[in-house]
Amino acid sequence: MRVIAAGVFIVAAFAGAAGCGGGSSPSSPGPGPSGPITINIVGDKGAQSFSPNPATAAGRAVVFRNTDSVVHRVQLNEAAIDTGDIAAGATSREITMPAAGANYHCMLHPGMVGAAARDDTGPPPCTGIYC
Repeated sequence: MRVIAAGVFIVAAFAGAAGCGGGSSPSSPGPGPSGPITINIVGDKGAQSFSPNPATAAGRAVVFRNTDSVVHRVQLNEAAIDTGDIAAGATSREITMPAAGANYHCMLHPGMVGAAARDDTGPPPCTGIYC
């Protein structure tokens, strides 16, 4: 037991000494922002129905938070992802947007449209009945 305790003390002392330089410099870049991006559903307002819109969320995990007073259901225009019904005040399950970006809409209110874009480009071109 003494050897383990001494080893822990040495490791702890070394870790403490390593941080004495005043700043920290990570040895490698971190994994990026943690947690999903939240896109708020604000109501049946056309292209202003989601906030932010477009969301910088291509290839990222997102959740939709319904800040409106009625039920909404978000679906990608290509129908690849559907959140299911999201009650007023509730948040959807976590979904992952396609890496190229995506356009989406509310299935219950088709005039509600949004887009997920990459950092370096705008949203993908919107085609079909939801544009």
